[in-house]
Amino acid sequence: MSRRVRQRVEEKGKNKVDSPSYPVIGDEDLAPKVQEYADWTSLPYDTVLYLFTRLNYRDRASLASTCKTWRSLGASSCLWSSLDLRAHKFDLSMAASLATRCADLQKIRFRGVDSADAIIHLKARTLLEISGDYCRKITDATLSMIAARHEALESLQLGPDFCEKITSDAIRVIAFCCPKLKKLRVSGMRDVSSEAIESLAKHCPQLSDLGFLDCLNINEEALGKVVSLRYLSVAGTSNIKWKVALDNWEKLPKLTGLDVSRTTIDHIAVSRLLKSSQSLKVLCALNCPYLEEDKSYSSNRFKGKVLLAIFTDTFDELASIFADNSKKPKDMFSYWRDLIRKDKSTDEIMLWIEWIISHTLLRIAESSNSQGLNDFWLNQGATLLLSLMQSAQEDVQERAATGLATFIVVDDENASIDCGRAEAVMRDGGIRLLLELAKSWREGLQSEAAKAIANLSVNAKVAKAVAEEGGISVLADLAKSMNRLVAEEAAGGLWNLSVGEEHKNAIAQAGGVNALVDLIFRWPNGCDGVLERAAGALANLAADDKCSTEVARAGGVHALVMLARNCKYEGAQEQAARALANLAAHGDSNDNNAAVGQEAGALEGLVQLTQSPHEGVKQEAAGALWNLAFDDKNRESIAASGGVEALVALAKSCSNASTGLQERAAGALWGLSVSEANSIAIGHGGGIPPLITLALSEAEDVHETAAGALWNLAFNPGNALRIVEEGGVVALVHLCSSSVSKMARFMAALALAYMFDGRMDEYAMIGTSSESTSKSVALNSARTLALEHIKAFISTFMEHQIFSAGALSSAPSMLAQVSEKARIPEAGHLRCSGSEIGRFVTMLRNPCLTLRSCAAFALLQFTIPGGRHAMHHASLMQNAGEARVLRSAAAAAKMPREAKIFVKIVLRNLEHQQAESSKGKKVSYNRI
Repeated sequence: MSRRVRQRVEEKGKNKVDSPSYPVIGDEDLAPKVQEYADWTSLPYDTVLYLFTRLNYRDRASLASTCKTWRSLGASSCLWSSLDLRAHKFDLSMAASLATRCADLQKIRFRGVDSADAIIHLKARTLLEISGDYCRKITDATLSMIAARHEALESLQLGPDFCEKITSDAIRVIAFCCPKLKKLRVSGMRDVSSEAIESLAKHCPQLSDLGFLDCLNINEEALGKVVSLRYLSVAGTSNIKWKVALDNWEKLPKLTGLDVSRTTIDHIAVSRLLKSSQSLKVLCALNCPYLEEDKSYSSNRFKGKVLLAIFTDTFDELASIFADNSKKPKDMFSYWRDLIRKDKSTDEIMLWIEWIISHTLLRIAESSNSQGLNDFWLNQGATLLLSLMQSAQEDVQERAATGLATFIVVDDENASIDCGRAEAVMRDGGIRLLLELAKSWREGLQSEAAKAIANLSVNAKVAKAVAEEGGISVLADLAKSMNRLVAEEAAGGLWNLSVGEEHKNAIAQAGGVNALVDLIFRWPNGCDGVLERAAGALANLAADDKCSTEVARAGGVHALVMLARNCKYEGAQEQAARALANLAAHGDSNDNNAAVGQEAGALEGLVQLTQSPHEGVKQEAAGALWNLAFDDKNRESIAASGGVEALVALAKSCSNASTGLQERAAGALWGLSVSEANSIAIGHGGGIPPLITLALSEAEDVHETAAGALWNLAFNPGNALRIVEEGGVVALVHLCSSSVSKMARFMAALALAYMFDGRMDEYAMIGTSSESTSKSVALNSARTLALEHIKAFISTFMEHQIFSAGALSSAPSMLAQVSEKARIPEAGHLRCSGSEIGRFVTMLRNPCLTLRSCAAFALLQFTIPGGRHAMHHASLMQNAGEARVLRSAAAAAKMPREAKIFVKIVLRNLEHQQAESSKGKKVSYNRI
């Protein structure tokens, strides 16, 4: 940070900015002149202290290192009255370094057992409030030690995750050691004994707020002895004996609020409590199945009592607490917060209500039966969460934001959300509110708000609203946070937003690409969530041509390769491989394909990932190798890195895998088989049988890709014979006649044409005389079957009326009609080598008339203007002088009618391409 800041000064001394140290109080000449630069060190101490309070601990430390004065200010006790250590690695060494500043520490929030063990080493004897989460592993010994060292403790909260290792013994120690305790809330204890509760009643006379949430057993009778209680929560607690509970709890003289949400309480018990307890004002019974069974139940007859349940309107109930009836019920939370003169008792009740509702709504959102409460969420649940997000209690705000992020999710595994709920949040102004929370200086709020924004952005309408409200810039800034939890959720938000094509460039312009790449370098190890989300967002961005260039420029290739090679978490591996696949998918439009191949260890790492035990990782790695194989150097380097063997093994093992993995395994072999040497290696390595199996798949993408690979392999006579011997003719014939994909049928026909154009025959003759005879008979039978289906395939593109007219006329309009009828649009993406084009030209002279027709049909597809590689194919044919052969074929008497017409169209295509070339039109030969 610069220690000097430029201030704006208007001309002629007008509207000058006052010096912070010397305010202007009179004549302009008497005031000190405002300089163009203001020295930060000249700011008053109270101003600097205020600045410190708005920073997180990391930034405070950085600012305090600026100078001696600020170092002294940075150690001021008022800055260390509260600590939130959840996002930090808080251990014994860190506790020791902070101890000198924590003499007056009053409040601390921590996460996990290691942090709990370190708390006592802060030596904060005046600590009043302790709040911890992820407390599942905290033991009685740790909790007892904390209680023993902090006798002044007034509030202790552990949850909302279950504290399974904490027993009643620890509660007794807390009661004995913390006589000033006013609030105790613990979640997930197995058993809370009468002795523990009676100890609280005996030693903690000020205990007014007690919560045993989600416990298995509590002693109902003993709770009735804690006569100081004003607020009691047993939400989610099982096995409550309601008769015993009612007999004792209705007698509690000060009990004002009772939370029995998510329990087995019924309408009889609720009615008795509301009627018999003289002090009870608020009963919260949200998501209580037995209570909700009685559809006719009404609490209206209990005047002056508030019942919060699924079937009541929470806002209407809360409105009854206040004397002012002029306010809209849904505005009651904001009305109460804005009151200048607050009633202490009402204020206390509302704070408790905020806490217990936020806790219960989060628990309901997390439960499996949340979908059964859709009407509740749409009618009031979403609005409640948004209201609670504006609470003055930070933990309530966080829990509400987490609840918002959770209740919209239908299927976390497949990133599926409830669109109705998401749009309800958007309609109620939730996006703007979440973005404001995300801009808070409190990192806990930043994290939870970013998580909610990320989940909501799965919905396209909400994603658009997030972008329009400036959410992309907010998330890009949060992704730069040094707080891992904040950066992780922000990266998740960018991941979801980057699904939309319209948001990709906006993310890049907001600095999102650089921030995401930096995340991978900043936390290369042990931060799986950050790495997966950052790589996932980069993968989406890399699918865009322009953004892919930005990813490469920002160092994304190196970062992603490092992640793919070194990270052990399958989620991050999968997304890194997907990102590399997308970077390499732009062909000649940029240099990324070659850049990935040239990055040290990239190809070797991807080959290794094809052997991962996780299907998603294998799928994306194979997809990356498929795309990279379009580059000649990459293709050979992949083979040199063991890619042929690895991909053949993958194809063999994926017969029962997902269609995505099958397609990419076949596709990667297709890409490698462009090379003659690789094609032979695939054949020798046993790659043909699994490809034949995949060609029989019912999934269009799978059998189409397998057909492409077999077409390439069939170019080699030895491979062609292997395809025949392995039963590949039947598979290809089936594709040629039955696939719904024209491309699959086309490539199957081309593979069959390669196999039976005569070049395979000499290989078939190798062996003894009897073996050769047997092979010859089998080949003749296979040839007849293949040629029959090739002819039938071509005939599907021959409309009788048009072809009859085309045979009589060479008029451009007539040939255009034939071309349009015969065209397979996807075939324009196929790129052939000179030897492949030459083979089809040679095939025009083949004794078999069906093969001549097939060759002419293929050349037509490869040269149709507008095809991605049409100019490339035309250039190959012109440079080889193939036009002479084509003209000869068009004039040959024995050439089939359809072949003649196709050849005429090819000649016309060559003339068109030559004319385009002569105009100097720049054409790029992109590869898919």
